Amino acid sequence: MPVYLDYNATTPIDPRVTEAMLPHLTSVFGNPSSGHAYGAGPRAALSRARAQVANLIGADPQQIVFTASGSEADLLALRGPVLACGRRRPHVITQITEHPAVLETCRALHRLHGARVTVLPVDGHGILDPEVLAEAITDDTVLISVMAANNETGALQPLSELAAIAHARGALMHCDAAQATGKIALDVNESGVDLLTVVGHKMYAPKGIAALYVRDGVRLEPVVYGGGQEHGLRAGTENVALAVALGAAAQLAADDLRDGLPQQLAALRDDLHNRLTSALPDRIHLNGPVTQRLGNTLNISITGVAGHDVLTAAPQIAASTGSACHSGAHIPSPVLTAMGVPTAQALGALRLSLGRWSTHEDIDIAAVALLDAVDRFRQANGTGRRNSTV
Repeated sequence: MPVYLDYNATTPIDPRVTEAMLPHLTSVFGNPSSGHAYGAGPRAALSRARAQVANLIGADPQQIVFTASGSEADLLALRGPVLACGRRRPHVITQITEHPAVLETCRALHRLHGARVTVLPVDGHGILDPEVLAEAITDDTVLISVMAANNETGALQPLSELAAIAHARGALMHCDAAQATGKIALDVNESGVDLLTVVGHKMYAPKGIAALYVRDGVRLEPVVYGGGQEHGLRAGTENVALAVALGAAAQLAADDLRDGLPQQLAALRDDLHNRLTSALPDRIHLNGPVTQRLGNTLNISITGVAGHDVLTAAPQIAASTGSACHSGAHIPSPVLTAMGVPTAQALGALRLSLGRWSTHEDIDIAAVALLDAVDRFRQANGTGRRNSTV
């Protein structure tokens, strides 16, 4: 199997997470809302999972709402305040490099509910300037939604500053922390966010489970109506097995943060970056900030080579490009385009993201595979070989 360097797309399920959830797929099957003995175990497990997720982000357990995906959590976080605010034309602000789960929900709020939506620009590193946000807020602004970390570049947004600006004008602050949770220390009280999205399959839990932190006093219209589960915000009998999985993953993530895994991954990432830069001087371009980014994420472009061609020629690794293919034509990443990255550079982008099981050997394999792939293109174009040092 190829070396996996696409942890930002999805993570493998940690065996310890699988072990935690298995009893709830077999013998511990009761409905957590049942008052008899069969409901007691699932009910206790659900409470424990809620506490584990809350502990990871500095919240209280009753502030955690389980959902079926990060997109659903984002929907509740954006739609909920807009529909609950009672204003005729509520105003929502986000920024251009947000995940489509946020951007498309904003478009739907405009189309279906008449909300006014402002999409703010970012700078060349993908960072939103707090002053730009301050100028965009109006008296009708209900909600501001800005991600913690970008999924392509790892760029970290200044959440505390943005939240303070939002609160000064009476607006709520939502943060999609799908990429950041477990990779950096997050505390909802220190950051000041009112709503925060956590996603299971980005932190070694299965797909199909996520959570939304909701600060006390925040009024939301439910995303699913019915029996009143999840504090009345997301009805439907809870998937206890997946909630337990997310709780176990949150506990493991807290352990990783304590043990310094993010710093270890940053060292591996920088080793890979340095090897590529040494072998291809003046041809490696970092997309995104140098320091204000996730420690596991390396987004680079190689001059003269398309990212999809490099990965096709390097089957020893599994990674992502910064472009999408439509009808055979490759289109630059909207994130990189919004940052002002030239089209040729954006088409050359590679996103190499590391995770819990990345090793020095993986970096060795990746460096050699990438450089060999570039060599073949150079030779085919008659431009000579790279430096021999790897």
